[in-house]
Amino acid sequence: MNREIRAAQIRVIDDEGKMLGVMTVPEALRIAEEKGLDLLEIAPTATPPTCKIMDFGKWKYENKKKQHAAKKKQVVVQVKEIQLRPRTDQHDFDTKMRHARRFILDGDKVKVNMRFMGREMAHQELGLKLMNDVITTLQDVAMTEAPPKMEGKNAFLIIAPDPIKVKEYLKLHPKPQSAPDDEEMEEEDLDSEEDSE
Repeated sequence: MNREIRAAQIRVIDDEGKMLGVMTVPEALRIAEEKGLDLLEIAPTATPPTCKIMDFGKWKYENKKKQHAAKKKQVVVQVKEIQLRPRTDQHDFDTKMRHARRFILDGDKVKVNMRFMGREMAHQELGLKLMNDVITTLQDVAMTEAPPKMEGKNAFLIIAPDPIKVKEYLKLHPKPQSAPDDEEMEEEDLDSEEDSE
């Protein structure tokens, strides 16, 4: 920036985006100072390097705003894991499916792991049937990203939220409103006391 630019000659673009041509750094600096702006090297690897006349503070601020906006739009998807066994009984299965449904409605993927031990290896079809039950149970809000697959003594399955199905599900089953904070409760109490006076 400004006097830190070391190149003998630079290609200069003015603050309105017009090409001013190739000139020396002192010439470009003089033009920038006349406008009360900075000279910023934007393409140091070009031949000759390209510099732009601009307000560095404003550029830095706008860049920071863009990065912040991009970060806000970024959706972080986590993969939650649920462990099952081939002999998981119905009650435990239902409980684990409620957890999986909650994870999916929160926008997370769910990886269902199943471990076969000892003689269970001889009855892999029971485990895979249970995995298919998981898919059937959650098909109203999720889609299968990776179908049930065996790897050694383990089987796994990955299900992800289906945005359209989740939206429809939430229309039919709205999430309950969270209880008001203690501060809000205190404010309401104070308001009601003032009204009674």
